[in-house]
This record gives sequence, C-alpha cells and structure tokens, in this order.
Amino acid sequence: MSDNDTQQDAQPQDHLGNVDASEIAKFSALASRWWDRDSEFKPLHDINPLRVDYIDTHAGLAGKRVIDVGCGGGILSEAMAHRGAQVTGIDMGEAPLSVARLHQLESGVEVDYRQTTAEAAAEEMAGQFDVVTCLEMLEHVPDPSSVIAACARLVKPGGMVFFSTINRNPKAYAFAILGAEYVLQMLPRGTHEYRKFIRPAELGRWTRDAGLKMEGSTGMTYNPLTRKYRLNSSDLTVNYLMHTRRPTEEELA
Repeated sequence: MSDNDTQQDAQPQDHLGNVDASEIAKFSALASRWWDRDSEFKPLHDINPLRVDYIDTHAGLAGKRVIDVGCGGGILSEAMAHRGAQVTGIDMGEAPLSVARLHQLESGVEVDYRQTTAEAAAEEMAGQFDVVTCLEMLEHVPDPSSVIAACARLVKPGGMVFFSTINRNPKAYAFAILGAEYVLQMLPRGTHEYRKFIRPAELGRWTRDAGLKMEGSTGMTYNPLTRKYRLNSSDLTVNYLMHTRRPTEEELA
C-alpha cells in the first residue's frame, strides 16, 4: 500500500449528496448487534471509556448540551448522557437509530435521536450546542470537510468540537485493515477503505478552514497481546482524537 495515496479535497455538495449509501447499508446490516459487547462492535465498546474520559476532561460534560454526529447505535451518546450531558444523537442510518432508541428504553438514559445529516442539523440548530462530537465517522463520508464545517456551525462560540478518525499511512493500513479486519478479525472485512483515511494535517487544515482553533490531539493505541487500548499523545500514527474550539466573538475582534 503506497503512502502516496492521498485524501482528495472533496468538492462542495449539498448535504444529501454527502452520504455514502453503501456505508449506511454496511452498518445498518450489523445494527442488531450494536450493543453486543462480543460482536463486531466490541472495539467501539472497548475504546468508549477512553473517548468519553477524553471529552469529559476537556469539555466537562455535566450540564452541557451535546450533539453526537454519526451516533450510530448510541454507544457514545448514552455514555455522555450518563455523565450528565443533554445529548442529541444524529445519524442517517435508520436501523442503527432504531437500535439506539430500543436500548434507550432498557437503559433509561435520555437521548434525543434524529435521522439527519450534520449539514441539515447545522441549518436547523446552528450555534445551539456547547459540545459537538464526531467520532469514527469522517472516514465514512464522501466529503469530510463538509461535515467538519457543519460541526463548526453547530457549536456555540467558545464551545468544543471533538473528532476522531484514522491516519493514512502504511502502519495504519497494516493495523486498521490487515490486522483488525483480516488477522485478528476484530472488524468485518471491508469496514474501512484506506483511501478514506485522514492524516492529522488534513484534519487540522479542514478544522482551521471551518473557523475552529486546534486545542490538542492524542493517539489511541492497541496492544494485541493484552488486548487493551490506551491514549498516547505521542503516537497519532493509527487512530487519533483531536479537540478544537470555536473562538468567541471577542477573540475574533
């Protein structure tokens, strides 16, 4: 796999065009197993405590209004609601949202789930959220920069926006595709496409173009021997998280 393959700068498009039907179908087919901790979604359950702690540390979730973009079956959304946040979860997959709503009945956690895109939500609810999360989603849409721009519009001035995705380099191909999908079989084959992976520099540029200020980043590494994940701020070579902030009007003046 060549490291010269690049994430193309996507062309502007309407929000309904920024949906990959095959990606929606892929995760919809697995929806019934979303909350099975021994299923294809085990990695999401395993990394979720790390993700929530990272978000809570930098944003303080209690009492905050949060929107989870690309919420899927609600694993992150519920966890943030458990931390005291008022959470809206959005996704374009009808089946994962149905599973999220059913699990909500079992857990008793309040989350407002909606079937919509980030772009459409930004038109309806611009500047209404203290925190925006968009995790493990950008590598599954045709135009990541459009989603990032929508996230920037959704957050209030001074609010935080969190992203996570997969770096694009030979090591990421070896770990996230060959290792996770073929060798360890942690994920179904075809879950990821290498060409859609996003380098930190690309994500950083798109966040700056959207008017967001970079606050920090950290990698998320996996040890196949201990089968444990951990955050590692010095290793962004495969999975990584990035947190940004929308500047206030005073800062922009």
